[in-house]
Amino acid sequence: MTITESYKQLNISSEVYDFCQEIWESLGERFAKIDAISEYNQLKVLGAMQAHQVSEACMLGTTGYGYNDIGRDTLEAVYADLFHTEDALVRPQITCGTHALALALMSNLRPGDELLSPVGKPYDTLEEVIGIRPSTGSLAEYGVSYKQVDLLFDGSFDYENIRKAIGPKTHLVTIQRSKGYQTRPTLSVERIGELIAFIKDIKPDVICMVDNCYGEFVETIEPTDVGADMVVGSLIKNPGGGLAPIGGYIAGKKACVENAAFRLTSPGLGKEVGASLGILKDFYQGLFLAPNVTANALKGAIFAANCFEKLGFSTVPNGTEERFDIIQAVTFGSADALVAFCEGIQAASPVDSHVRPEPWPMPGYDSDVIMAAGAFVSGSSIELSADGPLREPYAAYFQGGLTWQHAKFGIMRSVQQLADKGLVRLTR
Repeated sequence: MTITESYKQLNISSEVYDFCQEIWESLGERFAKIDAISEYNQLKVLGAMQAHQVSEACMLGTTGYGYNDIGRDTLEAVYADLFHTEDALVRPQITCGTHALALALMSNLRPGDELLSPVGKPYDTLEEVIGIRPSTGSLAEYGVSYKQVDLLFDGSFDYENIRKAIGPKTHLVTIQRSKGYQTRPTLSVERIGELIAFIKDIKPDVICMVDNCYGEFVETIEPTDVGADMVVGSLIKNPGGGLAPIGGYIAGKKACVENAAFRLTSPGLGKEVGASLGILKDFYQGLFLAPNVTANALKGAIFAANCFEKLGFSTVPNGTEERFDIIQAVTFGSADALVAFCEGIQAASPVDSHVRPEPWPMPGYDSDVIMAAGAFVSGSSIELSADGPLREPYAAYFQGGLTWQHAKFGIMRSVQQLADKGLVRLTR
């Protein structure tokens, strides 16, 4: 059986195959650059694991209080080494990226403090954490105020108004690296460094925290290499490598991480407790695979941008721009096309491929959201997945792909779904 016959068995027509294959063949140079970054980061991860003498005993885990958990403590030392920080908190008790961010914010802000976002609106699920949308237990309920400075029309920082927004109460600045449910550019580590330097010049003691979700291992440096006091992320995204079944991390200044540990467990206990429950092997092996898995996801994102641009849709980033996270936004302009795209991604999944995704009012979002994620780890967005809110401009956010070959097939299947519904016309 030929490769084209294999695709045909999986419901890819010869027209869609030829359309996508021509695009893939033009991307060799881009993919080679991604492979070079992946190789650099693979050596960085390997070096950190060897430097901290990761051993078979580190894989065993603990129960109960988790005192003297050598595997947990060594893993946190490895993360601190990778991010060049004083300390790190890497725990299965951190349930998701939003939880990690809430933990970092709530542990390092006090009543009367002010939180500033100089990069516009945060990701939807943080709105209730902050209190932009009222919610029980929000920062607003605890007397923490919030300011926001939007990006300028061209996506650049509004330095003039950022300067005006920084005041005596400004205690923590949150910088979201990725775009969230917006079509703005993702921030490069270099640009984040420029913003942090500007803020620190105005108020040196302010804490600069970076929401690093979807950005780990995309570049050869991380935000903590350019002045961030904390980076925060989820293990079911890039750094978990598709193997971590749960978890999040906070890496940064010792005081910031210690505050987060006390909030996660209890004052007086902090990092000393928290059993690893037998999943440390997945954390270690996932981290080891993460640079390569992230590279595969990036290849899928670039392939998606080029395919859907050629079909006439607006994409962010576009097909030629440099990449700073694994998310690819595609603006469809209609609910039908957004839903069809997600149906195609779901149909390409190894798990629940027979399921049809439906928009629904997910907790933490202000509109119905459609999600396609037939994943081995539920909700893992380093695995092939896509989602989008059912609101203007009807943009889908595609991410993940544990292997490049699967990411490629997922995009082809989504193109096929749009073509079958008469929503696109293939041109070569």
